[in-house]
Amino acid sequence: MAGCERRTYDEPCARRAWRADRGFVTAEAAMVLPVLVTFTMALVWGLLVVAAQIQCVDAARTGARAAARQDPPGAVVEVARRAAPSGAEVTVSREGAWARVVVVARLPVLSGLPFDVREEAVAAVEETVGAGT
Repeated sequence: MAGCERRTYDEPCARRAWRADRGFVTAEAAMVLPVLVTFTMALVWGLLVVAAQIQCVDAARTGARAAARQDPPGAVVEVARRAAPSGAEVTVSREGAWARVVVVARLPVLSGLPFDVREEAVAAVEETVGAGT
């Protein structure tokens, strides 16, 4: 190694270089670990948001199918709430020959952020036997 002399009373040059660099490893770890933890938390939150979005899609579709069969509005809301994330709001409306179900959920993991997951589904209302008489 350049500039390193081997003396009998002195420690080897490689050992001195290792001791000089020992503090840098701690400093690098102190900088990198918070970034890795933040990145990991962001990934977990992203997965939770995607999972809640999928649940809202399923709940809206299930509710729209029930509304299309002309189930009572209370039953439609109950069916959709069972498929939705806990605490989700379900709105059922009918616009002519179409039934619309909207599911809105606030994620408890992201309670500090104004972030809602919203999904809606629309289905054509089926004609029932004897409905026109």
